[in-house]
Amino acid sequence: MKRARILLADDHRIFLDGLISLLEKEYDIVGTAENGRVLIDEVEKKRPDIVITDISMPELNGIEATIQIKKIDPEIKVVLLTMHGDATYASRGFDAGASGYVMKQAATQELVSAIREALKGRTFVTPMIAGDLIRSYREDGKIKPDDIRVKLTPRQREVLQLLAEGFSTKEVAAKLNISARTVEFHKYKMMQELNLDTSTELIHYAIKHGIISI
Repeated sequence: MKRARILLADDHRIFLDGLISLLEKEYDIVGTAENGRVLIDEVEKKRPDIVITDISMPELNGIEATIQIKKIDPEIKVVLLTMHGDATYASRGFDAGASGYVMKQAATQELVSAIREALKGRTFVTPMIAGDLIRSYREDGKIKPDDIRVKLTPRQREVLQLLAEGFSTKEVAAKLNISARTVEFHKYKMMQELNLDTSTELIHYAIKHGIISI
């Protein structure tokens, strides 16, 4: 029987090594990535069956990466690993196209189950937040979308994460292959759309809405 091909992404090397040890007996580990942009490049090159990624990835977070992965190949399954025990994050992840949501502290027990379910075309959510997720859907029909997803474009969210992580305008431009003037334009439009007056307020907004973690 053909073994599933897995690509792993986490910005902590020790945790990545632990995932490899956990999974390599049953699956083929085709690569690893320590930031979201490398993850997208690796997906383009390796075309794995499944991606396991932390949500709080540098340069491009796991939810935004999931959106891009599903554009590359909708058949690639994504399982999100996280420290966030919040149904809102899970809802955003599933809306982005993820098949699984696993808490890091329970990864050794739950991750293999999540992978197996994903490969069967099913969805897995950690029992730690399953009740909250179901209640939210029952009460609201669906968890209300985060304002940042409604107000900002995917490119603006990419720019915002990089700026919030401390990259300069020129560095952001280089990473996204756009001009510094375009970066400044995106920054201006975001501040205008979000009714913010300073760059500091913009960074605080990114942290509050889970674009980056601290």
